[in-house]
Amino acid sequence: MSTKCENCVIRQYNALRVLNTEDLAEINATKKLQSVSKGDMIFKEGQRLSGIYCVRNGATKLSKITASGRDQIVKIASKGEILGQRSIVCDENANLSATALNDMEVCFIPKSAIKNRIAHNPLFVKELLVNMATELRIADDMIVNLSEKTVKQRLAQALLYLKKQFGEDPLTGDLTLVLSREDLAAAIGTATESCIRLLSDFKKKGYITTQGKNIKILQLDALEELTKDF
Repeated sequence: MSTKCENCVIRQYNALRVLNTEDLAEINATKKLQSVSKGDMIFKEGQRLSGIYCVRNGATKLSKITASGRDQIVKIASKGEILGQRSIVCDENANLSATALNDMEVCFIPKSAIKNRIAHNPLFVKELLVNMATELRIADDMIVNLSEKTVKQRLAQALLYLKKQFGEDPLTGDLTLVLSREDLAAAIGTATESCIRLLSDFKKKGYITTQGKNIKILQLDALEELTKDF
């Protein structure tokens, strides 16, 4: 995969796709390709960001510390998504923390390069607004899910999301993105012990099978049925 912004296919997934060759050349001259190891924090909640991060490969959890001190996963970002764009556009500290769920590569683009594009490219501004509106919708949906869905429904939704977004290992059938039980619990807004008990229940019913942290979905229809409101 090309590391030059002008030739990179990753930008087709985000607001950078509307930039012209001149804009991309300037960004390419200032951006830095960074490797991030699994478990490393890309940025921390409350941090003043000096630029944005474009996910080249891998996945990261975006999380926020609740009033009770629990780590709540708000979103899992994957290839092509931009991290930190709202903080740069609004000139605010990061509202979330970003932590690598596996080994990743990200392109760091300095704040000055993004601000220059915002000042001179209305199409880029529109794309940024669309992206942030989409993130707001996702946050709205999450609030509804946490308040209206049972923990069992949220777990089923999470497993289906992991399958749809990241796929399965072609050899084993396991979900490709492996989450710790703590992270899976944080994603559905429950205690780790409750998540483990529900996974055990799903396994007894034949919906899934597990091997260590790995999870394989056996009955897709059953999980989809669980997510429906009754």
